[in-house]
Amino acid sequence: MPCSTLDGMVIDLHTHSSVSDGTDTPTQLITTAAAAGLSTVALTDHDTTAGWAEAAAALPAGLSLIRGAELSCTSPNGRGGTATVHLLAYLFDPTAPAIVAEQSRLRAERRARLHKMARRMAADGYPVDADELMAGLPEDSPAGRPHLAMALVKAGVVQTVDEAFAVFLNSNGRFHVSRRDTPVHTAIEMIADAGGVTVLAHAFAHHRGPTVTADVIKELAAAGLTGLEVDHPDHDEATRAELAELAGDLRLVRTGSSDYHGTNKTIRIGQESTSPEALAELVSRTSGVPVLHG
Repeated sequence: MPCSTLDGMVIDLHTHSSVSDGTDTPTQLITTAAAAGLSTVALTDHDTTAGWAEAAAALPAGLSLIRGAELSCTSPNGRGGTATVHLLAYLFDPTAPAIVAEQSRLRAERRARLHKMARRMAADGYPVDADELMAGLPEDSPAGRPHLAMALVKAGVVQTVDEAFAVFLNSNGRFHVSRRDTPVHTAIEMIADAGGVTVLAHAFAHHRGPTVTADVIKELAAAGLTGLEVDHPDHDEATRAELAELAGDLRLVRTGSSDYHGTNKTIRIGQESTSPEALAELVSRTSGVPVLHG
């Protein structure tokens, strides 16, 4: 359920558009957010800021836009190995040289990875055309596995994107291709240097794959992490309680977000929400780009 404390405000700080792996264009996402009664929405496409301008142009009166991105990072997992973690980065300067370089590298690697995975599936007899798939994506798109999943749905191989991941595209599958994500400490420092803040997304969503331990989150907080996404559709009540306590102990800003992807997921925009006080705390620590108000 959305949580809010002032005048029914609903603040969703984690959404995706068709610029990455959502199905709504940035304009449609903004329209959807307004129709759902949100007061604030963050656009956090994967490893890109390419949707910011379109979203800003579509902003109606009464809706505020937080410009952000979701960064794919590699982190120690606290058990002697590594794990993939996602950082939600907000209100940073997208022209900072380190960010431009790293996002360009990530987009190029994502495209190469996607093409290789599609070729592997085609070679195994599945109705996927790797070149056709890539031709249908914008050159600056951070192409990823969800695009291949959508192609499998379209071809009738699976019924849903979730089924495509469960059967074919998970990290243990024979079609998997690894990628080189940003080291999490590098990402935290890079965003801070660009005037932004970082929030660790769906940290204990165990069904997604290996997660980090609480000790790793403590270390990330000491390294400059600003917040922790507690209220997320992939966190049950016990997990939320554990993360909320951890956020309090570490003085991390507690957020809640839907992780909306349009029709790629059954999650409603605004299904989870961040309190106005938490948003104000995040914004107070930024100097990159301002919140945009419709």
